[in-house]
Amino acid sequence: MVPLLRDQFANPHSAHRLGRAAAAQVELAREQIVSLLPEGGRLIFTSGATEALNIVISGISSGEIVTLATEHAAVLDTVAALGAKGRSIKLLPVGSDGLVDLDVARAAITPGVSLVAAMLVNNEIGVMQPVEELADLAHRVGALFLCDAVQGYGRIPIPGNCDMVAISAHKIHGPKGVGALWLREGIRLDPIIYGGGQEAGLRSGTLSPALCAGFGVAAGLMRERAAQDRVHIDALWDKARVLFDDWTLNGSAEARYHGNLNIRRDGVDGARLLSDCRNVAFSLGSACASGSGRPSHVLRAIGLSDRAARGSVRIGFGRYTTLAELESAAKMMNEAAAVQAAP
Repeated sequence: MVPLLRDQFANPHSAHRLGRAAAAQVELAREQIVSLLPEGGRLIFTSGATEALNIVISGISSGEIVTLATEHAAVLDTVAALGAKGRSIKLLPVGSDGLVDLDVARAAITPGVSLVAAMLVNNEIGVMQPVEELADLAHRVGALFLCDAVQGYGRIPIPGNCDMVAISAHKIHGPKGVGALWLREGIRLDPIIYGGGQEAGLRSGTLSPALCAGFGVAAGLMRERAAQDRVHIDALWDKARVLFDDWTLNGSAEARYHGNLNIRRDGVDGARLLSDCRNVAFSLGSACASGSGRPSHVLRAIGLSDRAARGSVRIGFGRYTTLAELESAAKMMNEAAAVQAAP
Protein backbone atom coordinates (compact mmCIF):
# COMPACT_ATOMS: atom_id res chain seq x y z
CA MET A 1 0.00 0.00 0.00
CA VAL A 2 2.86 2.39 0.76
CA PRO A 3 3.85 3.29 -2.85
CA LEU A 4 0.22 4.08 -3.64
CA LEU A 5 -0.01 6.37 -0.62
CA ARG A 6 3.36 8.03 -1.08
CA ASP A 7 4.24 8.12 -4.78
CA GLN A 8 1.51 6.77 -7.07
CA PHE A 9 -1.11 9.20 -5.88
CA ALA A 10 -3.02 9.74 -9.14
CA ASN A 11 -6.80 9.57 -9.31
CA PRO A 12 -7.71 6.08 -10.60
CA HIS A 13 -10.68 7.55 -12.47
CA SER A 14 -8.54 9.92 -14.52
CA ALA A 15 -7.72 9.12 -18.15
CA HIS A 16 -4.07 10.23 -18.08
CA ARG A 17 -1.19 7.75 -17.84
CA LEU A 18 -0.71 8.04 -14.09
CA GLY A 19 -4.44 7.65 -13.53
CA ARG A 20 -4.53 4.55 -15.70
CA ALA A 21 -1.60 3.09 -13.72
CA ALA A 22 -3.50 3.62 -10.47
CA ALA A 23 -6.64 2.12 -12.03
CA ALA A 24 -4.63 -0.96 -13.01
CA GLN A 25 -3.78 -1.50 -9.34
CA VAL A 26 -7.47 -1.27 -8.46
CA GLU A 27 -8.41 -3.80 -11.13
CA LEU A 28 -5.69 -6.21 -10.03
CA ALA A 29 -7.07 -6.04 -6.50
CA ARG A 30 -10.57 -6.62 -7.82
CA GLU A 31 -9.40 -9.82 -9.54
CA GLN A 32 -7.70 -11.05 -6.36
CA ILE A 33 -10.82 -10.48 -4.26
CA VAL A 34 -13.20 -12.03 -6.79
CA SER A 35 -11.13 -15.21 -6.84
CA LEU A 36 -12.61 -16.12 -3.43
CA LEU A 37 -16.19 -15.43 -4.51
CA PRO A 38 -18.69 -17.38 -6.66
CA GLU A 39 -18.26 -17.27 -10.43
CA GLY A 40 -20.40 -15.14 -12.68
CA GLY A 41 -20.44 -11.84 -10.87
CA ARG A 42 -18.92 -8.39 -10.59
CA LEU A 43 -17.34 -6.62 -7.63
CA ILE A 44 -18.15 -3.11 -6.42
CA PHE A 45 -15.74 -1.51 -3.96
CA THR A 46 -17.32 0.16 -0.92
CA SER A 47 -16.14 1.66 2.37
CA GLY A 48 -16.99 -1.61 4.11
CA ALA A 49 -19.66 -4.25 4.47
CA THR A 50 -22.03 -1.85 6.24
CA GLU A 51 -22.22 0.26 3.10
CA ALA A 52 -22.46 -2.83 0.88
CA LEU A 53 -25.40 -4.17 2.89
CA ASN A 54 -27.11 -0.78 2.80
CA ILE A 55 -26.69 -0.54 -0.96
CA VAL A 56 -28.58 -3.80 -1.44
CA ILE A 57 -31.29 -3.42 1.20
CA SER A 58 -32.08 0.15 0.27
CA GLY A 59 -31.46 -0.45 -3.43
CA ILE A 60 -34.31 -2.96 -3.78
CA SER A 61 -37.16 -0.52 -3.67
CA SER A 62 -40.19 -2.78 -3.28
CA GLY A 63 -41.33 -6.09 -1.88
CA GLU A 64 -41.11 -7.74 1.52
CA ILE A 65 -37.75 -8.31 3.23
CA VAL A 66 -37.00 -11.44 5.28
CA THR A 67 -33.98 -11.65 7.56
CA LEU A 68 -32.86 -13.25 10.83
CA ALA A 69 -33.10 -11.88 14.36
CA THR A 70 -29.35 -12.44 14.84
CA GLU A 71 -28.12 -10.40 11.88
CA HIS A 72 -25.63 -7.55 12.19
CA ALA A 73 -26.95 -4.08 13.00
CA ALA A 74 -26.08 -3.02 9.46
CA VAL A 75 -28.92 -5.28 8.32
CA LEU A 76 -31.34 -5.01 11.25
CA ASP A 77 -31.17 -1.24 11.59
CA THR A 78 -31.52 -0.73 7.85
CA VAL A 79 -34.57 -2.96 7.53
CA ALA A 80 -36.02 -1.32 10.67
CA ALA A 81 -35.64 2.09 9.04
CA LEU A 82 -37.43 0.83 5.93
CA GLY A 83 -40.10 -0.78 8.11
CA ALA A 84 -40.73 2.56 9.79
CA LYS A 85 -41.50 3.93 6.33
CA GLY A 86 -44.07 1.22 5.66
CA ARG A 87 -41.98 -1.57 4.13
CA SER A 88 -43.06 -5.08 5.12
CA ILE A 89 -40.37 -6.84 7.18
CA LYS A 90 -40.16 -10.35 8.66
CA LEU A 91 -37.56 -11.23 11.30
CA LEU A 92 -37.06 -14.97 11.66
CA PRO A 93 -36.22 -16.40 15.10
CA VAL A 94 -33.35 -18.78 15.77
CA GLY A 95 -33.09 -21.73 18.14
CA SER A 96 -30.90 -22.03 21.23
CA ASP A 97 -28.12 -23.18 18.90
CA GLY A 98 -28.35 -19.90 16.99
CA LEU A 99 -29.58 -21.54 13.79
CA VAL A 100 -32.72 -20.73 11.84
CA ASP A 101 -35.31 -23.48 11.41
CA LEU A 102 -35.67 -24.09 7.67
CA ASP A 103 -39.36 -25.01 8.08
CA VAL A 104 -39.94 -21.63 9.73
CA ALA A 105 -38.00 -19.95 6.93
CA ARG A 106 -39.98 -21.84 4.28
CA ALA A 107 -43.27 -20.65 5.79
CA ALA A 108 -42.05 -17.03 5.87
CA ILE A 109 -40.44 -16.82 2.43
CA THR A 110 -43.54 -16.58 0.27
CA PRO A 111 -44.55 -14.83 -2.97
CA GLY A 112 -44.20 -11.09 -2.48
CA VAL A 113 -40.83 -11.38 -0.77
CA SER A 114 -38.17 -9.58 -2.82
CA LEU A 115 -35.11 -10.00 -0.60
CA VAL A 116 -33.84 -12.56 1.90
CA ALA A 117 -30.72 -11.60 3.89
CA ALA A 118 -28.63 -13.85 6.14
CA MET A 119 -25.10 -14.14 7.51
CA LEU A 120 -22.81 -16.93 6.50
CA VAL A 121 -21.04 -16.87 9.89
CA ASN A 122 -22.53 -14.96 12.81
CA ASN A 123 -20.20 -12.22 13.95
CA GLU A 124 -20.93 -12.71 17.66
CA ILE A 125 -21.33 -16.44 18.23
CA GLY A 126 -19.68 -17.91 15.13
CA VAL A 127 -22.53 -20.21 14.04
CA MET A 128 -22.92 -20.93 10.33
CA GLN A 129 -26.41 -20.52 8.91
CA PRO A 130 -27.75 -22.81 6.13
CA VAL A 131 -27.16 -20.12 3.54
CA GLU A 132 -27.38 -22.37 0.50
CA GLU A 133 -30.82 -23.67 1.56
CA LEU A 134 -32.06 -20.17 2.39
CA ALA A 135 -30.97 -18.93 -1.03
CA ASP A 136 -32.89 -21.80 -2.65
CA LEU A 137 -36.02 -20.83 -0.68
CA ALA A 138 -35.63 -17.22 -1.84
CA HIS A 139 -35.27 -18.23 -5.49
CA ARG A 140 -38.31 -20.49 -5.24
CA VAL A 141 -40.52 -17.39 -4.83
CA GLY A 142 -38.54 -15.12 -7.15
CA ALA A 143 -36.64 -13.26 -4.42
CA LEU A 144 -32.96 -12.33 -4.34
CA PHE A 145 -30.61 -13.59 -1.65
CA LEU A 146 -28.07 -11.36 0.12
CA CYS A 147 -25.25 -13.02 2.08
CA ASP A 148 -23.34 -11.13 4.74
CA ALA A 149 -20.09 -13.07 4.37
CA VAL A 150 -17.89 -10.73 6.39
CA GLN A 151 -16.85 -13.35 8.94
CA GLY A 152 -16.67 -16.25 6.48
CA TYR A 153 -15.05 -14.76 3.38
CA GLY A 154 -11.81 -16.59 2.60
CA ARG A 155 -12.48 -19.09 5.37
CA ILE A 156 -15.78 -20.78 4.54
CA PRO A 157 -16.85 -21.54 0.95
CA ILE A 158 -19.56 -19.11 -0.13
CA PRO A 159 -22.47 -20.98 -1.76
CA GLY A 160 -22.66 -20.36 -5.49
CA ASN A 161 -26.40 -19.66 -5.43
CA CYS A 162 -26.03 -16.37 -3.53
CA ASP A 163 -27.10 -13.33 -5.55
CA MET A 164 -25.21 -10.69 -3.59
CA VAL A 165 -22.36 -10.93 -1.08
CA ALA A 166 -21.02 -8.27 1.30
CA ILE A 167 -17.42 -8.45 2.59
CA SER A 168 -14.88 -6.31 4.49
CA ALA A 169 -11.10 -6.15 4.16
CA HIS A 170 -10.26 -5.80 7.84
CA LYS A 171 -11.77 -9.21 8.66
CA ILE A 172 -9.07 -10.89 6.55
CA HIS A 173 -6.15 -8.88 7.98
CA GLY A 174 -6.52 -6.15 5.36
CA PRO A 175 -6.94 -2.39 5.89
CA LYS A 176 -9.95 -0.85 7.58
CA GLY A 177 -12.16 1.47 5.55
CA VAL A 178 -12.67 -0.70 2.47
CA GLY A 179 -15.08 -3.51 1.64
CA ALA A 180 -16.97 -4.77 -1.36
CA LEU A 181 -20.29 -5.89 -2.72
CA TRP A 182 -20.36 -8.83 -5.12
CA LEU A 183 -23.33 -8.91 -7.50
CA ARG A 184 -24.35 -11.78 -9.71
CA GLU A 185 -24.39 -10.75 -13.38
CA GLY A 186 -27.71 -9.28 -14.45
CA ILE A 187 -28.74 -7.93 -11.04
CA ARG A 188 -29.64 -4.26 -11.05
CA LEU A 189 -30.06 -2.11 -7.95
CA ASP A 190 -31.15 1.48 -7.43
CA PRO A 191 -28.13 3.57 -6.38
CA ILE A 192 -28.26 5.15 -2.94
CA ILE A 193 -25.18 7.34 -3.46
CA TYR A 194 -25.13 9.71 -6.42
CA GLY A 195 -22.25 11.63 -7.94
CA GLY A 196 -19.71 10.73 -10.60
CA GLY A 197 -21.15 7.32 -11.37
CA GLN A 198 -18.11 5.32 -10.27
CA GLU A 199 -18.32 1.59 -9.48
CA ALA A 200 -21.00 0.78 -12.06
CA GLY A 201 -23.07 3.75 -10.92
CA LEU A 202 -23.80 2.15 -7.54
CA ARG A 203 -21.09 3.74 -5.44
CA SER A 204 -20.10 7.19 -6.62
CA GLY A 205 -16.92 8.62 -5.18
CA THR A 206 -13.18 8.41 -5.77
CA LEU A 207 -11.66 5.08 -4.81
CA SER A 208 -8.49 4.77 -2.74
CA PRO A 209 -6.10 2.60 -4.78
CA ALA A 210 -4.05 1.95 -1.64
CA LEU A 211 -7.02 0.53 0.29
CA CYS A 212 -8.10 -1.53 -2.71
CA ALA A 213 -4.58 -2.90 -3.17
CA GLY A 214 -4.31 -3.80 0.51
CA PHE A 215 -7.63 -5.63 0.29
CA GLY A 216 -6.41 -7.50 -2.80
CA VAL A 217 -3.16 -8.63 -1.20
CA ALA A 218 -5.03 -9.76 1.94
CA ALA A 219 -7.40 -11.81 -0.26
CA GLY A 220 -4.45 -13.35 -2.06
CA LEU A 221 -2.93 -14.40 1.27
CA MET A 222 -6.24 -15.91 2.38
CA ARG A 223 -6.24 -18.04 -0.76
CA GLU A 224 -2.58 -19.05 -0.51
CA ARG A 225 -2.69 -19.85 3.21
CA ALA A 226 -6.16 -21.39 3.39
CA ALA A 227 -5.10 -24.91 4.40
CA GLN A 228 -2.39 -23.69 6.78
CA ASP A 229 -4.75 -21.21 8.44
CA ARG A 230 -7.45 -23.85 8.87
CA VAL A 231 -5.11 -26.27 10.64
CA HIS A 232 -3.80 -23.50 12.90
CA ILE A 233 -7.25 -22.20 13.85
CA ASP A 234 -8.62 -25.69 14.48
CA ALA A 235 -5.69 -26.36 16.83
CA LEU A 236 -6.35 -23.12 18.70
CA TRP A 237 -10.04 -24.00 18.95
CA ASP A 238 -9.31 -27.42 20.43
CA LYS A 239 -6.93 -25.89 22.95
CA ALA A 240 -9.37 -23.11 23.84
CA ARG A 241 -12.13 -25.59 24.61
CA VAL A 242 -9.79 -27.21 27.16
CA LEU A 243 -8.54 -23.92 28.60
CA PHE A 244 -12.09 -22.62 29.08
CA ASP A 245 -13.66 -25.90 30.18
CA ASP A 246 -15.43 -24.20 33.11
CA TRP A 247 -17.36 -22.01 30.67
CA THR A 248 -20.48 -22.78 28.61
CA LEU A 249 -20.37 -22.40 24.84
CA ASN A 250 -23.00 -20.10 23.30
CA GLY A 251 -24.46 -21.44 20.05
CA SER A 252 -24.00 -24.66 18.15
CA ALA A 253 -20.83 -26.63 18.83
CA GLU A 254 -20.92 -28.21 15.37
CA ALA A 255 -22.24 -25.69 12.84
CA ARG A 256 -19.71 -22.97 13.51
CA TYR A 257 -16.44 -21.34 12.49
CA HIS A 258 -13.64 -22.23 14.90
CA GLY A 259 -12.05 -18.79 15.01
CA ASN A 260 -14.90 -17.50 17.18
CA LEU A 261 -15.40 -18.60 20.79
CA ASN A 262 -18.42 -17.11 22.59
CA ILE A 263 -18.73 -18.42 26.13
CA ARG A 264 -20.44 -17.66 29.43
CA ARG A 265 -19.91 -18.49 33.09
CA ASP A 266 -22.23 -18.22 36.06
CA GLY A 267 -21.36 -15.46 38.49
CA VAL A 268 -19.28 -13.55 35.95
CA ASP A 269 -19.98 -10.04 34.74
CA GLY A 270 -18.43 -9.54 31.34
CA ALA A 271 -17.94 -5.79 31.67
CA ARG A 272 -16.08 -6.24 34.95
CA LEU A 273 -14.00 -9.03 33.43
CA LEU A 274 -13.08 -6.75 30.55
CA SER A 275 -11.89 -4.16 33.06
CA ASP A 276 -9.96 -6.74 35.09
CA CYS A 277 -8.20 -8.15 32.00
CA ARG A 278 -7.24 -5.00 30.16
CA ASN A 279 -4.26 -6.62 28.47
CA VAL A 280 -6.45 -9.20 26.75
CA ALA A 281 -8.24 -8.19 23.53
CA PHE A 282 -11.69 -9.79 23.82
CA SER A 283 -15.18 -8.34 23.68
CA LEU A 284 -18.68 -8.63 25.08
CA GLY A 285 -20.36 -8.85 21.68
CA SER A 286 -20.16 -7.07 18.37
CA ALA A 287 -17.44 -4.42 18.29
CA CYS A 288 -19.97 -2.18 16.54
CA ALA A 289 -22.25 -2.29 19.62
CA SER A 290 -19.54 -1.99 22.28
CA GLY A 291 -20.33 0.55 24.97
CA SER A 292 -24.10 0.50 24.42
CA GLY A 293 -24.68 -1.16 27.80
CA ARG A 294 -27.41 -3.33 26.31
CA PRO A 295 -27.23 -7.13 26.34
CA SER A 296 -26.39 -8.60 22.96
CA HIS A 297 -29.45 -9.02 20.73
CA VAL A 298 -27.84 -12.21 19.40
CA LEU A 299 -27.52 -13.78 22.84
CA ARG A 300 -31.06 -12.78 23.74
CA ALA A 301 -32.28 -14.29 20.46
CA ILE A 302 -30.82 -17.68 21.44
CA GLY A 303 -32.76 -17.52 24.70
CA LEU A 304 -30.21 -16.25 27.22
CA SER A 305 -31.39 -14.12 30.10
CA ASP A 306 -29.97 -10.61 30.42
CA ARG A 307 -27.79 -11.86 33.27
CA ALA A 308 -26.42 -14.78 31.24
CA ALA A 309 -25.84 -12.49 28.26
CA ARG A 310 -23.91 -10.05 30.43
CA GLY A 311 -21.79 -12.94 31.66
CA SER A 312 -20.80 -13.86 28.11
CA VAL A 313 -17.58 -12.93 26.32
CA ARG A 314 -16.39 -13.28 22.75
CA ILE A 315 -12.84 -14.37 21.97
CA GLY A 316 -11.53 -14.36 18.42
CA PHE A 317 -8.32 -15.90 17.15
CA GLY A 318 -6.77 -16.49 13.78
CA ARG A 319 -3.62 -16.61 11.66
CA TYR A 320 -1.48 -14.40 13.85
CA THR A 321 -2.66 -15.69 17.24
CA THR A 322 -0.08 -17.88 18.94
CA LEU A 323 -0.74 -20.74 21.33
CA ALA A 324 1.26 -18.91 24.01
CA GLU A 325 -0.97 -15.83 23.63
CA LEU A 326 -4.10 -17.96 23.95
CA GLU A 327 -2.78 -19.70 27.07
CA SER A 328 -1.76 -16.40 28.65
CA ALA A 329 -5.14 -14.82 27.90
CA ALA A 330 -7.02 -17.83 29.27
CA LYS A 331 -4.96 -17.77 32.48
CA MET A 332 -5.75 -14.10 33.13
CA MET A 333 -9.42 -14.46 32.26
CA ASN A 334 -9.94 -17.63 34.28
CA GLU A 335 -8.23 -16.19 37.35
CA ALA A 336 -10.32 -13.01 37.19
CA ALA A 337 -13.51 -15.01 36.57
CA ALA A 338 -12.79 -17.29 39.54
CA VAL A 339 -12.53 -14.26 41.83
CA GLN A 340 -15.86 -12.95 40.57
CA ALA A 341 -17.62 -16.30 40.84
CA ALA A 342 -16.32 -17.09 44.33
CA PRO A 343 -19.10 -17.21 46.98
